[in-house]
Amino acid sequence: MSLDTLKSAVPDYAKDLKLNLGSVIGNNDKLTPQQLWGTVLATAIASRSPIVLRELEPEAKAQLSPEAYNAAKAAAAIMAMNNVFYRTRHLLSDPEYGTLRAGLRMNVIGNPGVEKVDFELWSLAVSAVNGCGQCLDSHEQVLRKAGVDRETVQEAFKIASVVQAVGTTLESEAALAG
Repeated sequence: MSLDTLKSAVPDYAKDLKLNLGSVIGNNDKLTPQQLWGTVLATAIASRSPIVLRELEPEAKAQLSPEAYNAAKAAAAIMAMNNVFYRTRHLLSDPEYGTLRAGLRMNVIGNPGVEKVDFELWSLAVSAVNGCGQCLDSHEQVLRKAGVDRETVQEAFKIASVVQAVGTTLESEAALAG
């Protein structure tokens, strides 16, 4: 199971996705290996594509420390909750919801077990997949205040966009073939 296996599964009509997958993961020199593979794992989980997760998880696990592996999974888990909550709060026309206490446990954000910047990058990437503008803004601001440049932030959501698109394409193909 590998990146090459995943790329070979991408149909010809989606050749751009195959090329982008190779460049954002296979030839990425903008992120540290931990940032890269944590982003890959977190977005593979967020993509909800069993095919993508099955192919990318083994390499991510091999590239990450056990702490980083668990933190990337935790970013996907906590953002699955937060993205729904904060996106809904933002989309409701009644601004009073924004004044209410969230009342949701989010301890992992304060103590993720890895560098805070890496966890924020993974949270931002998952928020991109899940389409939560409020979470995207929040995580981007934390990253920028920590000195992370825009190119690095963009790299995380480039990975998210490609992983999501590959998952959508392969799941659609599997449904059409089945």
